[in-house]
Amino acid sequence: MRVPGHGPAVRLADGRVAALRPLDPAAPWLPAWRALSRRPFVENLFYDPDFALAALDAFGDGVEVLLVGDRPPEEPGLRLVAVWPCRRRRGRWGLPLRLTMGWMHGFGVFGVPLLDPDAPDRALDGLLRGAGRLAGPRLMLTYVPMEGPFADLLARSCRSHGLARAEFWAHARAVLDLSDRTGPERAAYLDHLSSRRRRRLRQSAERLAPLDFETIRDPAVLRAALDDYIALEGIGWKGRAGTAIGDTPGEIALLHASVAAFGARGRVRIDRLRRDGTTLASAVTFVTGKRAWCVKISFLEAEARDSPGAQLVHQMTRSLIADTALSGADSCAPPDFRLAETFWAERMPLAHVLVAAPGGDRLFGLARRLEGLRARVSRMLARRTWARGRTGARAAGAPDAPTSRSD
Repeated sequence: MRVPGHGPAVRLADGRVAALRPLDPAAPWLPAWRALSRRPFVENLFYDPDFALAALDAFGDGVEVLLVGDRPPEEPGLRLVAVWPCRRRRGRWGLPLRLTMGWMHGFGVFGVPLLDPDAPDRALDGLLRGAGRLAGPRLMLTYVPMEGPFADLLARSCRSHGLARAEFWAHARAVLDLSDRTGPERAAYLDHLSSRRRRRLRQSAERLAPLDFETIRDPAVLRAALDDYIALEGIGWKGRAGTAIGDTPGEIALLHASVAAFGARGRVRIDRLRRDGTTLASAVTFVTGKRAWCVKISFLEAEARDSPGAQLVHQMTRSLIADTALSGADSCAPPDFRLAETFWAERMPLAHVLVAAPGGDRLFGLARRLEGLRARVSRMLARRTWARGRTGARAAGAPDAPTSRSD
């Protein structure tokens, strides 16, 4: 069916309605999206509407939102059970094969859809069926965990519906997991650091002294602290390479808008390590529910010998541990990012998952082979890039490869 003046929608077998709509800051269904984002089955900063809308100008070209709710999304009283920002693509593999792909971008490195926590199986079923009927026979969930509640849910759904699936771009990144730890266990979290590492941290702190660690949450001060972060990044290697945030107006706008929106809710923090008024290291971290997301971190290269970035992450980790409202944090970092992995002992395995929508996909085998070829070619290009001393796979034309969001 088509809702007059709004776009395509289908009524599912259970009576719910799935619809595809452009990502629009004036959409009438934003309050329902916001309500679901406050209590989803799995938290996802990047699919929170405040963050998604902040990223619209910089990264949102062609993005639509797949919505599953109890009525057409333009009707009053809407209750959403699934939200998935995505793009419908053709030609990803050089052939006219349709693919609906979860939205990912330079700041968006987690792709679990927002699902109703009370009935996640039914919500995911509606999303898969809605995607199949509105967008095409195959979809790719980007940056989703291979372990945990969503991984189990997706596996269960694929089994129950007999859906073909394949994983690509497998990697893991550092996370801080405090969810099952008692108070004393939280307090002892950093005991995994070796005596040598502790000694080095102590010695470098003495050389950098006097140091002040501060956490900024006050909305009236956040903008200045963010500008300070942007300036710090700009005088480092990213500034010299022309890839710093300060060189990209859209990314500056994204950070300012998202920090303002989350700051008004008390859900963002900027941590800084300073000496005599000079910022030596800074990090921008958002909070959703019980989870923190460290999306940006940078340090003063002139002091690199004494690792101000490590000093900052050490202090941040202690602060996050002390916050009993948090169950963990995501580094949002690429694999083998030593700064995060030194302090955060857990690893979250991630991958992009290609799934045939309910109803079947007779070309799924071809799509799987083509995506596998794309991954192999991208890895080859990434190795060449690293061999030339550049800074990552994305410069080599590998937009799906795990990349750093930090210095």
